[in-house]
Parts: sequence; C-alpha cells; structure tokens
Amino acid sequence: MERTTSAPPGTRHRTAPPAARHRCPAAAAADPTPCDGPPDTATLVDRHGRETAGCVHHCARLLPGLDGARVHPFVPAAQALEIYLRAGELPPFAWEIGR
Repeated sequence: MERTTSAPPGTRHRTAPPAARHRCPAAAAADPTPCDGPPDTATLVDRHGRETAGCVHHCARLLPGLDGARVHPFVPAAQALEIYLRAGELPPFAWEIGR
C-alpha cells in the first residue's frame, strides 16, 4: 500500500511502505524478509571491488547471487562466519523461490 503526503495535488510524492524504508542496503527490493540486526553490521565485496553494507540476514541472502563476492575482511569473525554459514544453505536469489 502506498501513502501520499499532504502536499498540494501537483506536488504529492509517493513514499514507500514503512517496512521498505527501514531496510539495509543489502536487502533486494523483491526480498520480503525484514532485517536482522543493524543495517551496517557487515559489508560484502563483489569481484569488481564494489561494496554493499547490510545486516547479517540480507548479506547472507545476497552473497550466493554475487559471483566472486566475499565478506569484507574487516567484518568481525563472528558475523562473517554467520553470513557464510547462512549463505551456504541458500540458493542464489532465494526470495524468488519463496525461501
């Protein structure tokens, strides 16, 4: 459900639903799952060196779909291991098949 502001009709902007506005950058738009923890707990690095910060949950869901990606070396070991363990149980783009 989209909401509109109370601005005049010609200047109304649609805003995202509350759940979508409070998700980490690693959360795919099509992934309906909520974040698990702070939105900057971990960082993934793809094979081109681009970085994506996110919660442990969404980093783990994104990792299998990024060819050659890894958890940033400065992420604490406990979070990095948790991401790798969770990612190992998921197919790429798990949200597309309902997981």
